Amino acid sequence: MSFVIAARRCAVAPRNGAFATLEPHDIATPVIDALLADAGLAPEDIGEVILSNALGAGGNPARVTALAAGLPQRVAGLTIDRQCAGGLDALLLASSMVQSGLHEVVIAGGAESYSRRPQRLRSFADGRPPEPYDQARFTPWPERDPGMAEAADRLARDQGISRETQDTWAIESHRKALAATAPGIVEIAGLTRDPFTRALTPRLCARAPQVHGTITAANMAVAADAAAFVLVVSERVAQGRQSAGIIAGRTLGGPPDMPGLAPVAAIEAVLEGTPANTLISAEIMEAFAVQAIACQQGAQLPREIVNRDGGALARGHPIGASGTILAVDLFHQLRKTPGTGLAAIASAGGLGTALLLRTQG
Repeated sequence: MSFVIAARRCAVAPRNGAFATLEPHDIATPVIDALLADAGLAPEDIGEVILSNALGAGGNPARVTALAAGLPQRVAGLTIDRQCAGGLDALLLASSMVQSGLHEVVIAGGAESYSRRPQRLRSFADGRPPEPYDQARFTPWPERDPGMAEAADRLARDQGISRETQDTWAIESHRKALAATAPGIVEIAGLTRDPFTRALTPRLCARAPQVHGTITAANMAVAADAAAFVLVVSERVAQGRQSAGIIAGRTLGGPPDMPGLAPVAAIEAVLEGTPANTLISAEIMEAFAVQAIACQQGAQLPREIVNRDGGALARGHPIGASGTILAVDLFHQLRKTPGTGLAAIASAGGLGTALLLRTQG
């Protein structure tokens, strides 16, 4: 079994905001420094860094981050890209490394900068000038590879979830976030809270620009910059420290043109033998309100435990880091109220990842 002994994130800053000049490793390094300080570990104790990054220029951002954070040069750094799910998948991979005996201490998480992402150009064999594109291909079939807002609206129509219902969920997300004090935030560029959170109202939702069908700027998460990491360790290292055990984790694929529902199967897999009504908390990604609603309903999660302190609609969506942010928030909730908690996220291409953590009273 593996354990989380520390979890930190920075504030989530909307694109071209407070972190506009910072590269992913610039955002990540202070978070890693705080993580090690919390755990009382030295850089020499680290075996590996796994970093999720979806929008960077390639290369190996995990290696750049490990070096920038002053970790030993032997720490190779492993970058993964499973889009939105990558931040949770980094934890699952770290857990596997620890359980296999490969490493005893792994830093796992994600760092993303929408602000600094490079421009993408698609070239053509016939000599036409390259053309910019925003979304990579996630299936070999163009007709089954919709834009994310289009897929979210299709999910809303398929599940009978109205724009009003989505807007109500978004309003509640902001309300809960305003009332909460998010733990574990490392100050960067003067930010100690998520700056996007606001007093959202039905009137503001009604005036929000339409993106696609029932999807609007109010009920989908804004593009953002952030970093989040956790320390995943062996039972030996966890002894004597406050920790959360990684009970289960799963990533599963589903219909690629309906990505918002993909987490349901992963949630059901990790909850096998654990009734949903025994969970203390469930952190469900809110890339779109409809996605969170469909997952909550599809997995039959009690509404009152889902995103107790608000979700991504109230802070933003730094793609590669979003899954880890869910885990960080869940870890701190379970330290305050011991028990079992769930984190889950959907990803482009029809993927869903779920993680189950447990603390003892």
